This record gives sequence, C-alpha cells and structure tokens, in this order.
Amino acid sequence: MDTSHTPLDLDLDLEPPARSPLPTAPLPQTSWAPTTNHDSTTNGHTHQPTPTPARPQSTPTLDSSNLPQAPKSLSGISLRAFLLGLTLGTSLLLTLHLLSSTTSPLWRIPFFLSTLSLFHFLEYWTTATYNTRFASISAFLLSQNGSAYNVAHTAAVLECLLAHLLFPDVSWLGFSRRQPALIALGLAMIVVGQATRTAAMAQAGSNFNHTLQMKRDAAHELVTGGIYGWLRHPSYFGFFWWGLGTQVVLGNGLCLVGYTAVLWKFFSARIKSMWVSVRTRVVFRSFRLCLNRVSV
Repeated sequence: MDTSHTPLDLDLDLEPPARSPLPTAPLPQTSWAPTTNHDSTTNGHTHQPTPTPARPQSTPTLDSSNLPQAPKSLSGISLRAFLLGLTLGTSLLLTLHLLSSTTSPLWRIPFFLSTLSLFHFLEYWTTATYNTRFASISAFLLSQNGSAYNVAHTAAVLECLLAHLLFPDVSWLGFSRRQPALIALGLAMIVVGQATRTAAMAQAGSNFNHTLQMKRDAAHELVTGGIYGWLRHPSYFGFFWWGLGTQVVLGNGLCLVGYTAVLWKFFSARIKSMWVSVRTRVVFRSFRLCLNRVSV
C-alpha cells in the first residue's frame, strides 16, 4: 500500500485581491434565543418539539374564620381599623383647632376620644404582631369589656361637658387653679400607662391573652425578663394609670374617684382569682403525687 503523498500541481494565490473600502457601521445588537416553534431535522428525520404542559394554578386555601361575620373576618377588622383611624385623626384635628382658636376647655373631650381610639387600635395591632393566633375582632376590645366599660367612658365625657356648660365657675379638686401642672401630669400618666401596657403585651407574646386563662397551655412560658422583671402585672399597671390619666386631663373629679375604685376592684379580683387557680392546681398535683407514692 502506497502511503506517499503525491504532490498536487495547484497554483494558489495567497494574496487576497484588493477591495474597495466600504463604510463600516456597527452591527445591530440582537439577542438570540432558541425557539421551539420550528421543526428540527436530524439525519433526515423531522422531530416535533415536545410541548411543555401548563402548570395548573394553585388556588389559595381559604380560612373560614376570615369570612364575613366570622371571628377573624377581614372585612370586620379592616372596617374597625378604618373607623378608629378616622376617629383618631378627626379628634386630634379638632383638639388642635380648639386649643389654637378658642379658650374653651372642651378640647379635652376630642383629646379623650383620640386616646381611646389609639388604645383600642394598639390592642389589636400588638396582638396581631406578637400573638397572631389570637388576632381576632375581639382583640380590639371594643365590645368585649361589657356595658360597664362603655358607661364609664360615656360618664367621663358627660361630666366634662356638663361641668363646663352648667357649672363653669366650679372647679373640682382645684383644677382651674393649677391646670397646666395637672394636664401635664395627666398626659404623663397616659403615655406611661399606654407604653407599659403595649410593652407588656409585646414581651409576653403568645403568653398574653385578653381572656383570663384558667388552664395552662403547653406552649405557655413564664415570662420573667424585660418589663416583667420589674412589674408582676405590667399590663394591669399600664391600663390602671392610663385610665386615671385620662380623667386627670378631662378634669373630672367624680370620674377620677370612680375610675380608681372600679379599676382597683376589678384588677385585684382578677389577680386573686388567678392566684387561687394556680394554688389549686399546685395542691392537686401535690395530692396526686402523694397518692402515687402511697399506692407504690
């Protein structure tokens, strides 16, 4: 087998022919992406592109508790939040208007309404943020405190209004002689009380509940840090001084005494019932342990 190379007699011109200069322009930048609309041919065989099956859209799960009239109705929550915000903004604007354009002390009434609106909004917002499982409509505390709660606030507004209209020269507890100092004291009580209660709810997290819990949940933990390291019942402490502060700002002598008596009685009874429940469970567990030891 002959493996030698036979020389080819070819006349190759290695010099390229001269070309006339042409104007050059930048090529357009185009993006290329493979398409699946055309058939591809390999070795004479035509391959049809494999269609990609459409993914079914997943329907979000509907929680029945979010439906209208349900405990966590989204429409009910949004409506209450809107009305509280509207009341807060309107009351603050009316308060500033009365303070800047008149000498009437009736600015205290819209200010009281603004503090109420902020309080109830923060009750729900703090619950929704730090204890989301219990973020229901009842967390606003608008109607869960009973009729006595609404009667107390109505009486506070009426006392301030009637005292100014019917007895403008009568000053309860010397409020007219030292108004700036007492108003500043009342404002400080409101701020400290609201901040303490909100901080207590935030730090307790899932361990806080507006309804008194008589049985220990498996997820409950004893909170001893933060504000709970300084106060045993900071949420009660905060609401107590917040409520008294509103009456000091309103200049209500009668409601101040009434609020003090009612709130003290309410919280003391609630704390006692809580401790009775705790002691009962401790005694029952000790008794059951003794029975187990005797039976052994």
